[in-house]
Amino acid sequence: MSGSTKNTGENATLEQALSRLNFKPRRLDPGHVWLAGAGPGDPGCLTLEVLAALAEADALVYDALVSSDVVAVAENAELFFAGKRGGKPSMKQDDITALLVRLARDGGQ
Repeated sequence: MSGSTKNTGENATLEQALSRLNFKPRRLDPGHVWLAGAGPGDPGCLTLEVLAALAEADALVYDALVSSDVVAVAENAELFFAGKRGGKPSMKQDDITALLVRLARDGGQ
């Protein structure tokens, strides 16, 4: 194929590929709250920023649409299930907002 090139190195590991991107996730300051979508549910569809934020989180408020695989990324986080599935028990939006504010004021991320 004319004009094409091919890298001659071996297959890159994930760590090597990420370093080639020169990706530096933003550091989360205490009291920082992220609102992030979990995509279609497949953990492979998370953005790098969301993945990094989940890995650093010390609290995670999540709803019924977030898969257990995605929740597992936040392995050091205190978990708060908000529900939010049609017709099923869930936290009221005002209570979710109050929880986010409290966690942020307590220095959570």
